[in-house]
Amino acid sequence: MQPLLQVRDLVVEFPTRRGTLRALDRVSFDIAPGEVLGVVGESGAGKSMTGAAIIGLLEPPGRVAGGSITLRGERIDNLPPREMRKVRGKRIGAIFQDPLTTLNPLYTVGHQLVETMRTHLAIDAAEARRRAVGWLEMVGIPAASERIDAYPHQFSGGMRQRVVIALALCAEPEMVVADEPTTALDVSIQAQVIALLKRLTREKGTSVMLITHDMGVIAETADRVAVMYAGRVAEIGPVRSVVKAAAHPYSAGLMASIPPLSHKVDQLPQIDGAMPRLNAIPQGCAYNPRCPHVFDRCKVERPELLQAPETRAACWLFDSDAPRERAHV
Repeated sequence: MQPLLQVRDLVVEFPTRRGTLRALDRVSFDIAPGEVLGVVGESGAGKSMTGAAIIGLLEPPGRVAGGSITLRGERIDNLPPREMRKVRGKRIGAIFQDPLTTLNPLYTVGHQLVETMRTHLAIDAAEARRRAVGWLEMVGIPAASERIDAYPHQFSGGMRQRVVIALALCAEPEMVVADEPTTALDVSIQAQVIALLKRLTREKGTSVMLITHDMGVIAETADRVAVMYAGRVAEIGPVRSVVKAAAHPYSAGLMASIPPLSHKVDQLPQIDGAMPRLNAIPQGCAYNPRCPHVFDRCKVERPELLQAPETRAACWLFDSDAPRERAHV
């Protein structure tokens, strides 16, 4: 099956007076139609930056400096702003972390839904309003025909996030970039939003790029997961494989820091050190200063994604020329 979205060797840079900072360094992955790809990593790993590049919302002076982004075979990273606005919303929707800042407080939620649909779909105002009520019902807003004329501040946080999801999906996009869509919500509302996203991907065939810190959300929602570190993809593969048998030492460290349910532990493992600053990315593998398995090659040569037992990992431990005693984590 041909991927819906293809990202190849994506480079995002920020020119500054002290030099050019590289926020994303040759990031590559695919998303299939109807697939949920989870993207995880520490703060500063490049997760949200990747999503912003895909939907064309990089803050100046940020720019795509290399690579390509294609949607159904059509390159979109080099489109003029006017053409990109036709893609954003219509073909690629976006769900942001804070619904209160996503929604315009001066307009009713119905007005915002109707305006979005009339911008991207060839329908009149009456049909757009009818569909807006339907979308609010679909995302679980009670008494949708009455609440459609309410303002964002008249909804709870969970209900506002549901409205944001309806807003992202109402133009029937092929793909949605969901950036931390459950972070600001309590656990019960998180579960409802996760169930909603899964149902919509199943019923509508919409692909989702799910950006989050929460591995529980990833395990429950995603089909595959990409682990990012310092603007690079460290590992990518099926969710179960990464959670149960992470190949990259960084992925393994993240998984080990999750509290087990089977037994009590006094202290969780932690990854020593911190994510490097953009102006201090180490040579070779960016993770090498924190890696317990580092050897000489890691400090001078950057690994590409290599085939690991169940995933692909950017780690020299899985190079065919690596010493046998080191070829495991």
